Amino acid sequence: MAMESCGLWPRLNYNKPISIDMGTHMKTTIDVSDALFNAAKEFAQRSQTTLRAVVEDGLRRVLADAHSPARPAFKLKDARVRGKAMLVADPRRWQQLEEEHVNERVVARVAKPRA
Repeated sequence: MAMESCGLWPRLNYNKPISIDMGTHMKTTIDVSDALFNAAKEFAQRSQTTLRAVVEDGLRRVLADAHSPARPAFKLKDARVRGKAMLVADPRRWQQLEEEHVNERVVARVAKPRA
C-alpha cells in the first residue's frame, strides 16, 4: 500500500498558482540577551508597534549604515607656532608663576567694571 493512498502525505497540485505572499516573509529564531530582548519589547510597547517592526527597522538601519560611504576622517588643522625657541618655565619658579597669574586675574577682575 502506497503512503499517498492512505492520506499520510499531502498531494501536490502543480497547477495551483503560488501565493503572492510566499517568499516575502521568513520566520527565523535568533538568540539575544534577556536585557536586550526586554528593552526592545518595552520600546515596542512605548512606540505602539510590534517587536518584529523594531527588529526589522534596526536591521535596515545597520545594513544602510554598512553600505553608506564612510565619512572622511577628521583632520586637525595645522596650528603650529613658528618661533625661535620654546619658553619653558623653570620648575623651581612654578609656585611664583602661579601666584603671579592668580594675582593678575584678581587685579583684572577688580579693575573690570561690573555690568
